[in-house]
Amino acid sequence: MGVDNLPDDLPVPCDDGGADHLVGRSMPSLALPATIGGKVNLAEPGRAVYFIYPMTGRPGQALPQGWDDIPGARGCTPQSCHFRDLYEDFRALGYAVFGVSAQSSEWQREASHRLHLPYALLSDELLALQSELALPTFTVEGAQLYKRLTLIVHRSTIVQCFYPVFPPDRNAADVLHWLRDNGR
Repeated sequence: MGVDNLPDDLPVPCDDGGADHLVGRSMPSLALPATIGGKVNLAEPGRAVYFIYPMTGRPGQALPQGWDDIPGARGCTPQSCHFRDLYEDFRALGYAVFGVSAQSSEWQREASHRLHLPYALLSDELLALQSELALPTFTVEGAQLYKRLTLIVHRSTIVQCFYPVFPPDRNAADVLHWLRDNGR
């Protein structure tokens, strides 16, 4: 199975309350390296969607042992591609789109190029955003990774949080639907 296909029997993540505290919080003034070059300060875009994900896979490279058994882990590539496919709809509403993971900028640049992503992926290798906002994480093969969630930010304030995100390939459409329904 390719990295862009989701198995039918993926375990559904349950809401563990790990993101209950986020709506109403301010995005920290934190600058993360971007695949488009330079850094993006998370508090600066007036309207932004940050989809935070564990990790993208690479064709020909094995995912961590038991990856498909971790609820919510699988699906980063399909999620990224659906945000790509709906990117112009987000722009039409005045929203910037960013993907955030704990992967290196080098790893993210490969994924961005291969998937033809029109938005920046932001590298948070030190989990600085997790430290600032107490974002939920999990550990696999010794690496601490983000659990999948999506934040809608307006004027540096988190106005909506999608958590847990499942299925990941429907997240972009769900976020777009929420923005339109809420006049954002």
